[in-house]
Amino acid sequence: MKICRFVVTFIMVILMSSLPAFAMEQAQTPAPEEGKISAAVAANFISAFKEIAAAFEAKTKIKVEGTFSSTGNLYNQVTNNAPYDLFLSADEERPAKLNKDGVADKPFIYAKGQAVLWSANTDFCKAKNWKAALKNKEIKKISIANTDTAPYGAAAKKALEKVRMWDALQDKLVNAQDIAQSFQYASTSAVDAGFCAMSATVSEQGKKGCFYVIKEAPEIIQSACILKRTTNRAAVEKFMKFLTSSEAKKIKVKYGYR
Repeated sequence: MKICRFVVTFIMVILMSSLPAFAMEQAQTPAPEEGKISAAVAANFISAFKEIAAAFEAKTKIKVEGTFSSTGNLYNQVTNNAPYDLFLSADEERPAKLNKDGVADKPFIYAKGQAVLWSANTDFCKAKNWKAALKNKEIKKISIANTDTAPYGAAAKKALEKVRMWDALQDKLVNAQDIAQSFQYASTSAVDAGFCAMSATVSEQGKKGCFYVIKEAPEIIQSACILKRTTNRAAVEKFMKFLTSSEAKKIKVKYGYR
């Protein structure tokens, strides 16, 4: 009996001593709302998003992973039930439609961007304006994001139509999947110049080239929405709130957004 009592007492001591460690482990385990967030993000917002997401994770320990593509491509993915928690569009129309269709919460504006014409060749910007630069006979190829799926590409098209250059440049335009790819073509000199987002001009590569602001292009109003299919709403709402915070605003201004 004494041996049995000793064994029982020993087991009790071991169990009791393990409770604090177990409690600490439980306290360190993220609550359900502090899981990973999946975001569909317009390609123009890549750099700003990554910095904002990193700042948010540092504060909350909640990881935000982005999938980047043209707004139109991401919209199609969302409507085909891709498992995103939120959608950061480069327009207002698609989030509004998702809301109208009952797929998303009411959208809100998170950034305002500007289309530019950028070139890796700094001599390109010696012309008096972007229109004159494009009329240079040495310019053979100009990248532009898909005008049907990429809002920045659509804005560039509107500007070209406004100055009556759209038809004249058809043989020189090189279509890119999204605005990030348009900048990639230009930055690698695969084309002589490219219609890009202002945010690209402040990147390390962007600073090496030159650009014109396309005043004839409409300002790009970028809207975001929470998708109702999310299973992590508390975390997503925290991120959306952070997206409009003063800290996030400083990051957006850094990348050329308003």
